[in-house]
Amino acid sequence: MKTEGKKKVRVLRILNRFNIGGPVWNVCMLTKYISSDFETKLIGGKATPTEGDASSILKNLEIEAEIILPMSREVNMFLDYQSFREIKKIIRSYQPDIVHTHASKAGFLGRLAAISAHVPVIVHTFHGHVFEGYFSPPKTYLIKTIERWLAKKSSAIVAISELQKKDLTQKYAIAPASKVHLIPLGFDLQRFYPSTEKRQTARQNYQLSEGTIAVGIVGRLTEIKNHNMFIQAAALVLQNEKKTHKFFIVGDGELKDALVEKVKALGIEDFVVFTSWIEAIEGFYSAMDIICLTSLNEGTPVTLIEAQASGIPVISTNVGGVKDMVVDGETGVILKTMEDVELSETINELSASKAQRLQMSKNAHNFVVNRFTYLRLIENMEKLYFELTQNDKK
Repeated sequence: MKTEGKKKVRVLRILNRFNIGGPVWNVCMLTKYISSDFETKLIGGKATPTEGDASSILKNLEIEAEIILPMSREVNMFLDYQSFREIKKIIRSYQPDIVHTHASKAGFLGRLAAISAHVPVIVHTFHGHVFEGYFSPPKTYLIKTIERWLAKKSSAIVAISELQKKDLTQKYAIAPASKVHLIPLGFDLQRFYPSTEKRQTARQNYQLSEGTIAVGIVGRLTEIKNHNMFIQAAALVLQNEKKTHKFFIVGDGELKDALVEKVKALGIEDFVVFTSWIEAIEGFYSAMDIICLTSLNEGTPVTLIEAQASGIPVISTNVGGVKDMVVDGETGVILKTMEDVELSETINELSASKAQRLQMSKNAHNFVVNRFTYLRLIENMEKLYFELTQNDKK
């Protein structure tokens, strides 16, 4: 797909915020590894104080990014207008052939700026969506109406899972299927590859004995992540007099104090560890036996990809693109309900069968490494970019 001697295609890539998660890894992989046919400028907002700051990821990959300081997580008319003006100014200066926005806030402000500046090709990636479970019905209706209009003005929409594509094209009717392209996330997963030595070191670091079953959850401590379900399930598991489990909650957020109090009220504070954000998260996964996800809504949760790459079986609620990234019964378990009782029973079942965990470990690693490689992401995105830029010239 090389175009030797031709002008590079300029891509302005816009992200909500540089906080640890799927979107930042996606933009970093695309910025770092896309072919020399393309030139990329990366811009986005700062992570909030309660989010994991992804600046170390950018630094390690030697990626320069321009920070849009007014870009905030919450809706703020004044700051959003400032962000819009700043993005539009960058567009006029950089003169991109493609503006590619990632996630909701960047998708709204970035596409508006690109439309008003008459950028030839506009692409938006949905890393999740806010069409259910986030806002009141009137606000949700307004958001869907705006997204439908933006989709009409976009050259292409990227969905990161089969279910998400179905949601966008059928359930919420945001865009026609002909405009929505399925391109799963891609990662460089080598640092997560499991080894006996890594696991022994990690278990020592977290003071875990050989007989202790370590169960973790990774994510922002916010309502949509549903940590209450995880904590309630932990309390049910710990009713066993032997107390052979230890539970780890990785992350930070506005609900931290309330969750800490809940753990104390249940009398399980000696068995539940709040770690805040962990930069070298691969070391954490190596110490675990099971990783859980209890979210009420998701896009493609990166924690499930990272955990499986680390050879850790996962248990997850059936939300977002989870069915595309967990093979139920083979790499982990997808819950049938949102009930803490089912989660506790599943934790107990996996805990009781080391052989099952070992088999799931092998299956999980092989599955995600083959499916979520960044090489496939790059190939698919380059193909889409070439197709869109060629169509624009016709």
